[in-house]
Amino acid sequence: MVKKIAIVAGEASGDQLAAHLIKSLRQRVPELQFYGIAGPKMQAAGATSWYPMEMLSVRGYVEVLKHYRSIVRMRKELIARLKSDPPDLFIGVDAPDFNLEIERQLKKAGVTTVHYVSPSIWAWRAKRVLAIKKAVSLVLCVFPFEPELYKPHGVPARYVGYPLADFLPHSADRKPMREQLRLPAVGPVVTFLPGSRNSELEFHAELFIETAKRLVEQVEGVTILVPLATRKTHELFESALYRLDAAHLPLKIMFGHAHEAMTAADVVLAASGTATLEAALLGRPMVITYKMPKFSWWLIKRKRLQPWVGLPNILAGRFVVPELLQEAATPEALSAALLELLNDKQKRAEIETAFDELYQNLRQNTAQQLQDALLPLLGEAH
Repeated sequence: MVKKIAIVAGEASGDQLAAHLIKSLRQRVPELQFYGIAGPKMQAAGATSWYPMEMLSVRGYVEVLKHYRSIVRMRKELIARLKSDPPDLFIGVDAPDFNLEIERQLKKAGVTTVHYVSPSIWAWRAKRVLAIKKAVSLVLCVFPFEPELYKPHGVPARYVGYPLADFLPHSADRKPMREQLRLPAVGPVVTFLPGSRNSELEFHAELFIETAKRLVEQVEGVTILVPLATRKTHELFESALYRLDAAHLPLKIMFGHAHEAMTAADVVLAASGTATLEAALLGRPMVITYKMPKFSWWLIKRKRLQPWVGLPNILAGRFVVPELLQEAATPEALSAALLELLNDKQKRAEIETAFDELYQNLRQNTAQQLQDALLPLLGEAH
């Protein structure tokens, strides 16, 4: 009998992780069926999507409230559909605010549930572990310190590594990538990563463009790469360019290809999120920034458990790279921080050394780890 796996991802990073998971399991069991809420990479790997993933790609309390009714309606319909024809396994990929309730109800109905990517109980909302215990049969963790946090609560958790560490070329040579992207052979290259969500572009597009204006004035011959994940984020960024009369700037706007853009860069300016970890795995020094509605920021600040927001700093347990957040995220401050990195060769070398250690810790042959963790739940030999 063909085994069925329901799987739900809510944004570009989850789509990438889930696609890797699907490919990994199908290496052993090619006939597995995957369906649920899937992005383009998951669909390319063979998953069927019942709803557009973009409906979940919102962040922050204010943004979620705007879409609350449609999100709740979609989740209710999805739960009913999965209960009427239960899958052999449900996998929620990140998106805990959406997935944990699905997992709780399906687990109560007798379905084995897995949550891939532990919610950040080490950073904020630590009490969420109680809800996780009710919802999941297994948590798959991408960071090595996470399983120990679940032990006192009796929640099964397993470290599987971070899949991008297995196939991203750490500290790859910039020159071949610059040739591939048809960039100038000489001169500094900076990559801007303003975010993958529409809501992030609404807050970051003008900030990044104003930063670019100052950087161009201060750094002779600089090239700025701006890879954007979707057509909508591309439109939002270009609209901001014209509003700010900045179409003349030496920006190379790209559809996707974020890893290539980071590989080509001397330094990166990244919105806090998965992209910061990807830049670290590629060995690229960076400045981390983020802006959101004031009320959302106030709530998050009250619940934060650590002084760091960026994943590379969290994993290192120190400020390896600068973080300029909310009120501190100004074009003047961001351009100054980027300029400092561009001019300080020793500082860049120190950051690259720290990122090399991070890369080695996260590289665990995740495909094999996923097979070993999940196939027994399906009754498959591994």
